[in-house]
Amino acid sequence: MNQISEQKILDSLKQIIDPDLRKDIVKLGFVRDVVINGGDVSFRIVLTTPACPVKEEMETQAIEIVSALDGVENVKVTMDAEVPQGRGLSGNLTLPNVRNIIAVSSGKGGVGKSTVAVNLAVSLALDGAKVGLMDADVYGPNVPLMLGVGFDQPKVFNNKIIPIEAHGVKMISMAVLAPEDKPMILRGPMLHGVVRQFLSDVNWGELDYLVVDMPPGTGDVQLSLAQLVPVQGAVLVTTPQSVSIADVRRALKMFETVAVPVLGVIENMSYFVPPDMPEKRYDIFGTGGGRKLAEEYNVPFLGEVPLGMEVREAGDKGVPVVIANPDSPQSIAFRKTAEEVARQVSIEAMKPELVILSRAQ
Repeated sequence: MNQISEQKILDSLKQIIDPDLRKDIVKLGFVRDVVINGGDVSFRIVLTTPACPVKEEMETQAIEIVSALDGVENVKVTMDAEVPQGRGLSGNLTLPNVRNIIAVSSGKGGVGKSTVAVNLAVSLALDGAKVGLMDADVYGPNVPLMLGVGFDQPKVFNNKIIPIEAHGVKMISMAVLAPEDKPMILRGPMLHGVVRQFLSDVNWGELDYLVVDMPPGTGDVQLSLAQLVPVQGAVLVTTPQSVSIADVRRALKMFETVAVPVLGVIENMSYFVPPDMPEKRYDIFGTGGGRKLAEEYNVPFLGEVPLGMEVREAGDKGVPVVIANPDSPQSIAFRKTAEEVARQVSIEAMKPELVILSRAQ
């Protein structure tokens, strides 16, 4: 009987290729803690996100490959994840415990951007990630209501604001710092100060992802965020109709100007399927605009979310639809979209390492 060795196990696992990073999992350093005890073999596969859509497929493949080696009787694979650190923190602020900052933006209001941001954040948390949600939409801060925390006041400890937690997500918003009936009358320098405070004066703790719900448009908050910290990427939210697409083009160009990678486009309110007629589909706002925009600018199309009362009802109740109605078409779409966002973040974060790996070949 051939003797089992760690090298043989690693060599066999080189057959498994990460579909996004396009390298084998051994070269990428995903295989760790190989233990051999007689015919029993165990090891960990540490992926770049807990939201990896091919996690189960990769686990099955690893078990089959190692089980086929001579002398191996039992194989135990532990699937784990370590979200890679995003772009180097070279700006004015450093957030060493926040691995990746994701801006959720739109060219115009009324496309459901905050709803998308909330459900993306909660979806990532449901997948096992440590997630924060910064409500930077200072003119219309609706995130607290969507998370069901109303206008609860955050606590302060050691001169740091403690974010409010709901549904596994840490959240801060102007709505919980200002009186409910006070209008948000803020000019450019004041907005810059608000963004800086949310970043530097909040004790976010360890986060894999900090999702930032941006105001609609291409104004001061977007520029301030890009100037203060290195944003790993922007997610652009649109609806299918031409007017929304035209506005998103401007947002896309703005992020290019400030050197923030665009992770992709999400098309919200894509179509409507009546609950009592699941075979019917109505393209109320047109069709395919988000996908065409993504193709035009060569950025990923992250998914389409159908229109449905479930989303509005869940938001009004303060329970995001991915929790309130997890089997709804909207929830399934949000969960898949969150996986795509996490995938694109990992690809962006791993780009320097991939360049090093390719040079070493």
